[in-house]
Amino acid sequence: MKKILSLLSLFIVLISCSTDTDETNVRYELIPIQNVTISDHLLVGEANQITVQYNRPSDCHGFNGFYYEKNGFTRTIAVQNYVYEREGCSPLTNELREEVLEFKPTEVGTYTFKFWQGKDSNGNDIFLELQRDAIIE
Repeated sequence: MKKILSLLSLFIVLISCSTDTDETNVRYELIPIQNVTISDHLLVGEANQITVQYNRPSDCHGFNGFYYEKNGFTRTIAVQNYVYEREGCSPLTNELREEVLEFKPTEVGTYTFKFWQGKDSNGNDIFLELQRDAIIE
């Protein structure tokens, strides 16, 4: 009986160690923002919508949220995509996507928004900078 259990255990271990590599790896990358729509002023304590547009590079890219950094009254924002690393990804030449970020200011003041638009030829980050006043209505 012990031999049968040992052989059965060995068999289960061997079949569970598959060498198939059908697993798809995923990585994340920031995608440059092309356009931004934001109201002229923001309401304190309210969810204000900021609409951003970006070009989806390939059919292996998908929206994964926003990179969002807060420093005082400055907000740095970029679109984050997941990328499936697999063969057969088709590049997309003009697939403009639109996503909405809700921003809820907590205090009155002037907020600076830095929307990441990629890198220049020297590798420096490029930002579209917009300033908006947050007011109480």
